[in-house]
Amino acid sequence: MNKVADDAPTLKNAGAKQASRRVGLLFFVFVALAFVALLLLGNWQVSRLEWKEQLISMIDSRMEQPDISIDDALTQWKKTGDVDYLPVSVRGTFIHQSEQHYLATHGGQSGWYVYTPLRLDDGRVLIVNRGFVPYSLKEPSSRPWPAVEGIVNLDGLARNPLNEKPGWVVPDNAPDDRIWYWKDFASMRDAMALDADNLVPFFVDAGDGDTNVGKGPIGGVTRVELPNRHLQYAVTWYGLAGALFVVAGFFVWRSYRRSD
Repeated sequence: MNKVADDAPTLKNAGAKQASRRVGLLFFVFVALAFVALLLLGNWQVSRLEWKEQLISMIDSRMEQPDISIDDALTQWKKTGDVDYLPVSVRGTFIHQSEQHYLATHGGQSGWYVYTPLRLDDGRVLIVNRGFVPYSLKEPSSRPWPAVEGIVNLDGLARNPLNEKPGWVVPDNAPDDRIWYWKDFASMRDAMALDADNLVPFFVDAGDGDTNVGKGPIGGVTRVELPNRHLQYAVTWYGLAGALFVVAGFFVWRSYRRSD
């Protein structure tokens, strides 16, 4: 009887030690997984930083180039499938009856980008983002300026079409209402009733030279200043990983001291 009573504290201590080991093991696994995850997030931001810096450098380099013709831009497109931000100069006549509207903001104001096909001198057609109008001026009849008629000379930036919707949070386009939330080139072409064989396969954003296109939408709306905070994000993730390592090390050290 006394032997059983004497063994009880020993068994109790052994059970407590086993439970403590299990907790310690779970804590170690959790810390290890969290530490690795934080390091991977930091590494991902470093790779994003490299990508963003290359993209910004490419945009700056292209925008410093002199204007090229639409034929030169098409040559580039056929070679690489990429003409984003190449300065182009075109000449043609707007087909206003096929105008479409892309929901946008500009200067803190909500409104629309006006997409209008431009028939070039040689008969080909180019879809042009003419620029921004306030929300209330969506319909041409509501605008205080007449539609520009006749031949216009237009300088702008070539823009690649999107291959797919940017994400599930982006609403579906409404071609029947001439309203767009993302630049679906094929659907916009169909909504404008344009011939695919006679259509330039990318967009052009008009520049801010209003004297070239008459009164109308605010041109020069292309976003060229891209945010680049990936270095700060990487430092944050690496900092959290370092802090976790220090805290976990302190916890292990205290546990070791207590066991002594």
